[in-house]
Amino acid sequence: MPMASNFLRGNNTFLTSILLLTFSQATAAATTRHFKWEVEYIFWSPDCLEGVVMGINGHFPGPTIRAKAGDTIVVELHNKLHTEGVVIHWHGIRQLGTPWADGTASISQCAINPGDHFVYRFKVDKPGTYFYHGHLGMQRSAGLYGSLIVDVADGQREPFRYDGEFSLLLSDWWHQGVHEQEVGLSSSPFRWIGEAQSVLINGRGQYNCSLAAQFSNSSSSSTGQCEFTGREQCAPEILTVEPNKTYRLRIASSTSLQSLSLAIKNHAMVVVEADGNYVQPFSVDDMDIYSGDSYSVLFKTDQDPTMNYYISASVRGRKPNTTQALTILNYKPNSASDPPKLSPPVAPAWNDYAHSKAFTSKIFARVGSPAPPTSFDRRIVMLNTQNNIDGAYIKWAINNVSLILPPTPYLGAIKYKLKNVFDAANPPDDYDREYDVMNPPVNRNTTLGSGVYNIELGSTVDIILQNANALAANVSEIHPWHLHGHDFWVLGYGEGKFNEKEHERSLNFKNPPLRNTAVIFPYGWTALRFVADNPGVWAFHCHIEPHLHMGMGVVFALGVHRVGNIPREALACGVTAKMPMSNVTATNRG
Repeated sequence: MPMASNFLRGNNTFLTSILLLTFSQATAAATTRHFKWEVEYIFWSPDCLEGVVMGINGHFPGPTIRAKAGDTIVVELHNKLHTEGVVIHWHGIRQLGTPWADGTASISQCAINPGDHFVYRFKVDKPGTYFYHGHLGMQRSAGLYGSLIVDVADGQREPFRYDGEFSLLLSDWWHQGVHEQEVGLSSSPFRWIGEAQSVLINGRGQYNCSLAAQFSNSSSSSTGQCEFTGREQCAPEILTVEPNKTYRLRIASSTSLQSLSLAIKNHAMVVVEADGNYVQPFSVDDMDIYSGDSYSVLFKTDQDPTMNYYISASVRGRKPNTTQALTILNYKPNSASDPPKLSPPVAPAWNDYAHSKAFTSKIFARVGSPAPPTSFDRRIVMLNTQNNIDGAYIKWAINNVSLILPPTPYLGAIKYKLKNVFDAANPPDDYDREYDVMNPPVNRNTTLGSGVYNIELGSTVDIILQNANALAANVSEIHPWHLHGHDFWVLGYGEGKFNEKEHERSLNFKNPPLRNTAVIFPYGWTALRFVADNPGVWAFHCHIEPHLHMGMGVVFALGVHRVGNIPREALACGVTAKMPMSNVTATNRG
C-alpha cells in the first residue's frame, strides 16, 4: 500500500482535526511594518560557483517579510543598480485599493530609475504563503526574489494545528548572465540558453557535485562531492525537527523556467493551503509545484528518529538536465552533518503528466470557502501558441497577439485618459476554432500588440486557457498562468480542444479551489472564473520568465475611474512624466 494511504488510515484524528477546526472571531489591531531595501548586483555563490546575483541589502535571496493579516507593509526601495530600473511585484497580494503598488513595470508603475527611491505601501488582507520578485525584464532570473509570509491576525487561528514551521523558496539558476539570456531570446536566429544549471532551495544549490554522494552511497549524475568549507552560501539548508511532532512546511516557487516535484523521504505530506487559500486536506508522497505556485503542507516526524532524511526538488515537465536539489531533514538529537542512510526520493518521470494531473485533481476548496458565481458575464478563450514575427523572431502569442508593453504605464494612461499610449484595438476574445491544436501552426506568423481587455467592473469572467503545439512537431509545453489583483476559481482541466457543449458539464462549481496561479498541461485546456471586483490594471501571464519575455501575456483593465490618485513616483516616465503635478498625488512617502 502507498505510504500516503497508510498515513491517512493511521491518522484519522489528525486529519479530522484539520477539517473541523474553525477560526476564532476575535479581531486585533493591525500594525504598519517598515522596511528599507537597497537593490544592487552582488557577488554570490548560489550553487558553490561564484557569480553575480541581484541582491537586497547585500544578501541573496532577499529578506523574508513576515506580517499578520490586516497589517500594512511599507517598503522604501532604493535602486542602487547603475544602469537599469527595477520594480518589485508582491506575488499573490491583491493590492486592494493600491493597484500602483502591484510592481509591474509599464502596467502599474514606471520602473524605478537608477539612484531613485520608491515607497511600496499596501495592506496584506489575508493570511497565506506568498513571495515577491522583480517584474521588469528578466530580473527574477537574476535572483531578485524573497519570501512573504502572512500569519493570521491576533486572536484568530488557522484551521489546523502544528508544532513548528519552515519555509522553502524554490528557484532555478543559470551561470550565464540574465542579459545574455534576454538577448538570446530576442535574436534571429533564436539562441536558447538551455536548462538551468541548478535548482536552489532558499537560494542554495550544489552544481557539479552531489550531496547524495557526500552523505550516502546513492548514485548521482554529478561529477564530484561538495566541499562547503568557506562556502556557506551554498551549504544545504538544514531543517531541524523533534520526533513525533507536526510541522508546517510553506513552499513557494519563484523558478524562472522549471516545474518541480517536491518530496520528503519516507514522510507523507498533507496539503492544506494553496496560493493563500485553504484547501480540503489531502495526503501525498510528492507534489508538483509550478512557477508562481505556493503551498502549505503538514508532515509528521514519525519516522526512525535515529536517522536524517533528504528533502528533494526535481525537475518536471522538461527533460531534467538539471541536478536534483537536496536539503536535509535533521531529527534531534542527531548531528546535522550525519549522512542520511537512505537515498533521496525518486521523482516521477519528467514527462509523467498523468502523475501531475492526478495531483491537481485532488485540490478542492476547504468546506466553507466562497463558491463561484453560477454563471458568467463574459468568456475569453485564450489560445497559447508559439509563432514567428517577420518569419524570423520566435514569439509566444495569445490569440495570435504577442504582448509588448508601452513606455507609459497603462494604469496612469487610462486613469488620466491619455491618447495614443497603447493600441486602441481590443485583443480578441476567441480564436478560430478550426485551429488544429495538435499540430504546428499552418500560419506561423503572429502580430505584436499592446491592447488591453476592458472588463466591466463587478462582472464575472470565464477564462479558457487553451494549449497547443509549438512551432516544432510533437512539442507542447507546460504553462503556469498567474493573475494579478484577483484570485480565480479553477473550474477544471481537460484534454485536447475545449468544447462548450462537451466540457461544460465536467466543470466543478461545487468546491473549485481559489488560486492565483493555474497550470495548462500540454495539449490541454484549463477553465478559470473570477469576479472582476478590484479596480486597476492587472497583468495575466505565463509565469515562466522567458515565455512572458517573449509575449505570453495579456492585460486586464477594470474600474480604473474608481482608482484614487496615483503617486507621482509611479508615473515618472513616458507621457505621464510630462503631466502637470496637480493631476497626481504629490508623494508616496511616509
